Amino acid sequence: MPRRPPRTIHFVSLGCPKNRVDTEVMLGVSGDHGFRLTDDAALAEVIVVNTCGFIGEAKKESIETIFELSEMKKHGACKKLVVTGCLSQRYPKELEAQMAEVDHFLGSSDMLKLGQVLEGGADRMLVGNPADWVIRASDPRVVTESQVSAYLKIAEGCNRTCAFCTIPEFRGKQRSRTEDDVVREAEQLVAQGIVELNLISQDTVAYGRDLAGGGAAGRAAAKGALARLVTRVADTKGVRWVRLFYLYPETLDEALVDLLANHPRVVPYVDMPLQHAADAMLKRMRRGHGKDRQKRVVERLRKAVPGLSFRTAFIVGHPGETDAEFAELCEFVEWAEFEHVGVFRFSDEESAQTFAMPDKVKALTAASRYRKLMSLQRKISRTKLRALIGQELEVLVLGASEEHEFVLEGRHAGQAPGIDGKVFLSGGEASPGQIRRVKVDQASDYDLVGELITDTSQTPPKRRRVSLKVV
Repeated sequence: MPRRPPRTIHFVSLGCPKNRVDTEVMLGVSGDHGFRLTDDAALAEVIVVNTCGFIGEAKKESIETIFELSEMKKHGACKKLVVTGCLSQRYPKELEAQMAEVDHFLGSSDMLKLGQVLEGGADRMLVGNPADWVIRASDPRVVTESQVSAYLKIAEGCNRTCAFCTIPEFRGKQRSRTEDDVVREAEQLVAQGIVELNLISQDTVAYGRDLAGGGAAGRAAAKGALARLVTRVADTKGVRWVRLFYLYPETLDEALVDLLANHPRVVPYVDMPLQHAADAMLKRMRRGHGKDRQKRVVERLRKAVPGLSFRTAFIVGHPGETDAEFAELCEFVEWAEFEHVGVFRFSDEESAQTFAMPDKVKALTAASRYRKLMSLQRKISRTKLRALIGQELEVLVLGASEEHEFVLEGRHAGQAPGIDGKVFLSGGEASPGQIRRVKVDQASDYDLVGELITDTSQTPPKRRRVSLKVV
């Protein structure tokens, strides 16, 4: 008898890199059950949408994507539409009642339950307790974003109580993986050809506190836990770069700062969402600190870590934000000269503490502040990148560019995957995963163009030069 061709499955992953890791686990589960990934939704027997439910815009995108892909049940090969992740975790009853098109719902900790769905006979509603799961090295996973770079999730959930945030509601409390399990997955990723590992969680600074018991005693017992973990990951054979995400602006362990400054494979990159800079706003946000602490953290890192790239994020339009407080935020951004800034317009979430706050900021005002702050940061980024023209940088080669034909692309240590800019490479050949010296000769607001520095004894074919339009 002829063998049955593999069944096909299509994934859409929305939201943050943590969601992408969850999607990659589900892709591994589907492979274990005999499914083959297809990029064409019309050809997929099963379609999985891993949703984001954090803020209004993300929820809207998730809902629109679900309805768009539900059309594949009428006009494509789709027999099952599966919705997973934060949106279904947050609104299970509402989605179950209002989305008849969806065959199965899984929550933010139900990635492994996809196997039940693919086997057949599973219940429609499979949303469980968000605190039931955290990824393990033994879980199946297929890295999708890059053949040389991957995100490595070190913990799940969050114990903080920021007024605007609903993440603990649908991601659960902090759950850290053990060091050994994280290192085991790092080794597995390296065996697949990954050379860059990006460590993520919801609150990376708090790594290990829950394992030590939580609270003040847990903080004391877990002191140095993140630095120990980072050291072990960076010392894993085959790892070239390690990057840290989602550090909270509290007093950083000296050992961690030393790693950022001196370890040859821990890149000098910090991702630390600060959210605002005015004391009154930080108090309303329940951030647990003020502007002075933030300034001290920025100054300490700038002084201690040569060549630091600092990424942060801010919220504009939060309830109570005055013109004066927004001006204070702009002054802070001008002072700090961050390499990368993300700006978010406040989203009034019904289950967040901010929902009951007075003095709501008009949407038009928030949009205007968003544009102003982004424009300010664009100028800072442009100035910093133009200052790199003529300098040599180490660049991780990613492969052929999807934006410019016959051109390679990569990232230097100060550029994180998917959220920062790129370096477009010309003047030679290079293979994905190599870290090559590149001389920068052009800069736009967010991207660079550079010439590969090659061995003069070789005469590789020249790649097409690319010119960036500065807007």
